[in-house]
Amino acid sequence: MHTHRTLSWRGNPGQGFGALSKGLHWTLAVLMIGLIWLGWYKTGLDYYDRWYHASLWMHRVLGIIVLVLAIMALGWRLVSPRPGMAPTIRWWERIAARTAHATLYVMMVALPVVGYLISTSAGDPVPMFGGLEIPAWIAVNEEARNTVVAVHYYLAYTTAFLVVVHILAALKHHFIDRDDTLRGML
Repeated sequence: MHTHRTLSWRGNPGQGFGALSKGLHWTLAVLMIGLIWLGWYKTGLDYYDRWYHASLWMHRVLGIIVLVLAIMALGWRLVSPRPGMAPTIRWWERIAARTAHATLYVMMVALPVVGYLISTSAGDPVPMFGGLEIPAWIAVNEEARNTVVAVHYYLAYTTAFLVVVHILAALKHHFIDRDDTLRGML
C-alpha cells in the first residue's frame, strides 16, 4: 500500500518535520558549511590578495544571515512541536542529540555575534549588500579584540566538529540503524 505524505509548512506532521523546519535546517546547513570553508579559506589569504576582502565581506554577510535565520529557527522550534525520536534510539543517543542540537544553536548565534564584535572592533560599521551597513555599537581595544578573535577561532572549530558529528550521526541512523531519523528531515 502506498502512503502519501503531505508537506506542511505550518507544523511538524507525524514522524517528519514541516517544510519550514526543513527549509531552515538545510539553508542553515549549507550556510554553516560554506562559512566554515570560507573562514578557513580566507585565513590562508594574504591581506593584499584580490580575494581577501571579497571573502571577508562574504563571510560577514553570510554570518549575519545565519544569525537571522538561526533566531528564526529557534523561534520556530519553540512554537512548533518536534516529531519524536525513533523508539530504537538509546537513552544516551537522545541526550547526545539534544546536547549537540542545543550547542549548534548556541554556535549559530554566538559565532556571528562574536564575528560582529571583531568586525566592528575599530568602531567601523559592517558593510552589507545594497549599501546597507550594520552600525558598530561597541568599539574595543586591541587586547579585547585579540581575545574576541581567539574566541571566534575556537567557536568555529567547535562548530565544525559538531557539524561533522551531526552529519555522521544522521548517516549512522540512515545506513546502520536504518531508522527514519534522516528521512524525517528530507
